[in-house]
Amino acid sequence: MKTISIMVPCYNEIENVEAMADALRKVLKEELSQYDYELVFIDNASTDGTREKLEEICAKDKKVKAIFNVTNFGQFNSPFHGLCQTTGDCTISVCCDFQDPVELIPQLVAEWEKGHKVVSCIKTSSRENPLMYMFRSIYYHMIRNMSDVQMIEHFTGFGLYDRSFIRLLRELDDPIPFLRGIVAEYGGGFNMKEVTYEQAKRRAGKTHNNFYSLYDAAMLSFTSYTKVGLRLATFLGFFTSAISIIIALVYLVLKLTHWNSMSMGMAPVMIGVFVLGGIQIFFIGLIGEYILNINTRVIHRPVVVEERRINFEENRDGD
Repeated sequence: MKTISIMVPCYNEIENVEAMADALRKVLKEELSQYDYELVFIDNASTDGTREKLEEICAKDKKVKAIFNVTNFGQFNSPFHGLCQTTGDCTISVCCDFQDPVELIPQLVAEWEKGHKVVSCIKTSSRENPLMYMFRSIYYHMIRNMSDVQMIEHFTGFGLYDRSFIRLLRELDDPIPFLRGIVAEYGGGFNMKEVTYEQAKRRAGKTHNNFYSLYDAAMLSFTSYTKVGLRLATFLGFFTSAISIIIALVYLVLKLTHWNSMSMGMAPVMIGVFVLGGIQIFFIGLIGEYILNINTRVIHRPVVVEERRINFEENRDGD
């Protein structure tokens, strides 16, 4: 009998975690009864009682497993680590807030049985804030056009991954894994299939995305999969340097020819200094993002450090 693993990352989802476990078990038992299953919840250091609720669920059902992180490792590392801890013949990643429709799971499994080892779910519309959806669309389009890899627009990680793809994730040894980019880069070699859906609103609770988390996601994809920032800095730096040299020569000639009647004082010089200074500061910051990415990879800290795990065959308790 084949086993389906479902991995659910969560952070402060006390209002959703039990309902999600019930919804997943219902789909698996009623529509996929020919498969064995495991539910793997990975908690990113919740502080609202989510852990206690997971302990209750795991005590009642040994097919439900839980991993507790020692601290919050961010929106990418924790789900990636959770995927790598599953043991099924395929793994499905589902968010705990019900924005990923659990009723789509049987269709994903059906595509998997047809030979598609990666089934990525693509949002065609969303019931979230229309303005936010528009900004996301612009971001995905820009990254797709600038990246060396054909990035998948409106793909959040929700999908099915065959055991062979999970094995690849384990072998990557990437301290800052970006699953969306990894799927885009390697998914074609696993006969990837795209399935569309409409993203629902959160069932309960508040979103944990804020400006910083969205900026972090954008910079991770930008610095990991594009060279355009550094190339733009090079070309614009060359262009502005050439313009500066030309302006300096013009002013030198005017000074030597005693050009006083049409003198504009220091205004052009000050404007030039501020413009060039602004450009320099912007690109220093951008280059800093690339260096930060490199620094994180060189330090090579663990993707996640676990505090405890429940219902795994070999339980790892923190010392």
